[in-house]
Amino acid sequence: MAGTGPHKTPGRRSAGELEGAVLAALWAAERPRTPAEIQAELGGDLAYNTVHTILKRLYDKGLVLRDADGRRGAYRPTRDAAELTAEAMHDALDRGPDPIAALQHFVTGLSPAEEQALRELLGESSP
Repeated sequence: MAGTGPHKTPGRRSAGELEGAVLAALWAAERPRTPAEIQAELGGDLAYNTVHTILKRLYDKGLVLRDADGRRGAYRPTRDAAELTAEAMHDALDRGPDPIAALQHFVTGLSPAEEQALRELLGESSP
């Protein structure tokens, strides 16, 4: 099947997609969430053990913290979505041989609103 890759079952989400969905559920919450709460929010199509495994992976990566609540554990993100995205952008720039060229290519692909926001952040006025 095109686009699914040799080891991916059609309709099955990758580990990265599942981690993203769990992080999105945590970011949307106003308080730490238990695996059961996250499972319910994601529509219940994931087994509890799958959600728990994803949370453990995110914990091992330092992306979530576990708050003890009696015998139940509730999880919360260590960084918000913007902070995590900025970190990923910095990591991507650091990996390449020419970070300035990569940054130039990135900036040329910005939407007008993103370009304006960047100009404002850098203290420049509109063209």
